[in-house]
Amino acid sequence: MRLHRTLVFATIDSLDLIFNKQKQADKVLRATLKKDKRWGSRDRSFIAETTYDMVRWKRLYQEIAEVQAPFSRANLFRMFAVWCTLKGIAIPEDWTQFEKTPTRRIKGRFDELSKTRKIRESIPDWLDELGEKELGKKWDQELAALNKQAEVVLRVNPLKATLEQVQLSLKENEILTKTIKGYPHALVLRERANVFVTDAFKKGWFEVQDASSQKVAALVDPKPGMRVVDACAGAGGKSLHIASLMQNKGQVVSMDIYGNKLNELKRRARRNGIHNIETRLIDSTKVIKKLIAKADKVLIDSPCTGLGVLRRNPDAKWKMNPDFLEEIKATQAEILDSYSRMVKPGADLVYATCSILPSENEKQVKAFLKRDAGKNFTFVKDEKILPSSSGFDGFYMALLKKKI
Repeated sequence: MRLHRTLVFATIDSLDLIFNKQKQADKVLRATLKKDKRWGSRDRSFIAETTYDMVRWKRLYQEIAEVQAPFSRANLFRMFAVWCTLKGIAIPEDWTQFEKTPTRRIKGRFDELSKTRKIRESIPDWLDELGEKELGKKWDQELAALNKQAEVVLRVNPLKATLEQVQLSLKENEILTKTIKGYPHALVLRERANVFVTDAFKKGWFEVQDASSQKVAALVDPKPGMRVVDACAGAGGKSLHIASLMQNKGQVVSMDIYGNKLNELKRRARRNGIHNIETRLIDSTKVIKKLIAKADKVLIDSPCTGLGVLRRNPDAKWKMNPDFLEEIKATQAEILDSYSRMVKPGADLVYATCSILPSENEKQVKAFLKRDAGKNFTFVKDEKILPSSSGFDGFYMALLKKKI
């Protein structure tokens, strides 16, 4: 591979914003990739994949390069030289940014530092200790799985198309896919590609949604004619899935504390041909009170650390801290206590997170069932999806039933 100066500089610019200005990686790249219209798909792929790779392995690369945050531009180039060397990419000799790069020393330090798990897997000390405490021996394999690049998974919208129709349509764009056993609406891309520019996407035939995430709506098991509340809907991936399973019949009440996310959901719903979703901004306790004991199903896709989706959001591990974990667990408990009131007697509550930590998952559910707020609920079943065994995102989901 031959390095191109403009692409490398764009990558360094992106890393400066992510590492030093604490900007979100996906938003930074979205802006970066729009800067030069002359860039083709390979150019954009290089910038995006290289940036994500360096974010994912930040600690390992900085330790090898012997640099510390905040990173000067020169130090970002030192880390980039580490990336090149470990990838077997020749470093241009005529670039002043790479003068006297110690290639042999880089390989030697990699071999030495890789003996330490928290450096090898590139993760903060406190998070490594927490993972080992909560998951024990499983932590090693989960960490390794979370550092692999995530596959692109699509969820076909059954209101508009079949799996076969989507496959054929994408094939015309030279995008090949495969089905996944046990996931009736899922397709996996055989190679990464920009599916958002395809006619099939523009016509609302599919959404991008990981296979593990698709299991949540299946556990909710919504039926046509029901009133289903998605209490932490965000931009609505699961709301759209639920509405499609209801065949546009009944009502999906999609709630969130962020109005901009609900606006995005409305836009997506129009593209999907879905008209049984009603969005409600949670701007006061009255919004919840109006729905007390009125929902046939309530989904609480709770805020969480997001440890199960680090493959997609590797920058998240550098933004988290121990205080955040404690705050998010308190928020989860508050949401469970408040939002569970919307469940009708005899109806279902589904609690879900994209975390793999028991303290956010099964322990949170057990604590809820012991509190006054959960005394009228019984545990039905749960499912833990680990990246190491599934190959997809880490997720947890529990089904509870309210007593009559």
